[in-house]
Amino acid sequence: MTDFPNDGTKSGGQQWASEAFKGRLAKRHRKETGLKLLGLAALSLAFLMLGILLWTLISGGAQAFRQTHVTLDVPISAEMVDAADPAAGNYRGVIGEAMQATFPDAAPDQMRALSGILSNAAQFVLRDRVVADPELIGQTVEIRVPTSDTYDQLNKGNVDEGSAEATRRLSDEEIRAFRQLEAEGRITLPANWALLTNADSRFPELAGLRGAIIGSFYALLVCFVISFPLGIGAAIYLEEFAPKNKISDVIEVNINNLAAVPSVVFGLLGLAVFLNWFGMQRSAPFVGGLVLALMTLPTIIIATRAALKAVPPSIREAAMGVGASKQQVVFGHVLPLAMPGILTGTIIGLAQALGETAPLLLIGMNAFVTAAPGSPFDASTALPTQIFIWADSPERGFVARTSAAILVLLGFLVLMNAIAIFLRNKFERRW
Repeated sequence: MTDFPNDGTKSGGQQWASEAFKGRLAKRHRKETGLKLLGLAALSLAFLMLGILLWTLISGGAQAFRQTHVTLDVPISAEMVDAADPAAGNYRGVIGEAMQATFPDAAPDQMRALSGILSNAAQFVLRDRVVADPELIGQTVEIRVPTSDTYDQLNKGNVDEGSAEATRRLSDEEIRAFRQLEAEGRITLPANWALLTNADSRFPELAGLRGAIIGSFYALLVCFVISFPLGIGAAIYLEEFAPKNKISDVIEVNINNLAAVPSVVFGLLGLAVFLNWFGMQRSAPFVGGLVLALMTLPTIIIATRAALKAVPPSIREAAMGVGASKQQVVFGHVLPLAMPGILTGTIIGLAQALGETAPLLLIGMNAFVTAAPGSPFDASTALPTQIFIWADSPERGFVARTSAAILVLLGFLVLMNAIAIFLRNKFERRW
């Protein structure tokens, strides 16, 4: 039973149907509607900014995933290349003769300008083919090599041919020569796999991300090997074994504070300790992994403690009830049940470390390295620092490659977060 009367009144005599009550109710509904609209506007603005970001990156980086190539018929004369030592041949001269045969009416000074159509890699591509098969000496070989960045930009429509010749990097004659090659079917625009298979280069058409990808892999591997066991061990001790006193409270507060410390501070720590104090090699993925491990440790500790707390107390009580020791309870029952949450937190922490730039810059991982590292102790760059290097380069070709490198980095981040979501959904336990 209720004490409220059934005659349309509230206790105290206030009418539910009064004009004052209806006015307050309408005002509350207007506020709720305004709050909903404000939330939708915030979400719409966030999605708009995200869409603008992705559109800018995709539209700017799409051109870097394709590279202009030119096909040439190159006669390899024995005068230029000695069959006894093909690696020491004059391949630049061989390429020059092939270009002269392609443009027989060009004057010598014109040929010097037209030779810029080919990338600097042309002579090395030809050398590698001849060294692999010396029988090619004395024959005419068809090779396909990248064009230089200026002509690549011309083929992709980034050069205004209708502007004044003095304002362009290419003269009318050079543009006509390129269009002649295009009319002969010698110009192609295939997928630019060199973006992923080549290391860095000062020539945009040859620059790639292979060294940065391998360097990031080594750095994350070192980070995982160090931070994962140390983070889990520290979290288990603090959550399950450490006495609850002022010391443990201070440690917990400092761990939470370290998780919010800017990454550049960890870079300064790595510079002072690992490079200046221990004398480790600058720009090595091993040092980068150590710095990223220090930065990731608080995240893993916090995530592991949260996963351990999520295990119901009944699991511990049941294990102890059958005579299990504290160590057996933790490592035999609690830890396996908490492992999905631990793995999720670890992967998210590693994904955050993958995108960090400031600590890697401070330990010198922005060096110009033209070869992929063979071990974690070789000089290398990482994906974030490679983006930083390319963004600071003046050549037009590096603008598109910067956006493409950001897309590759975002792809790795999305993949790692997807793995974390998959593990959480696959191994999640409900009690």
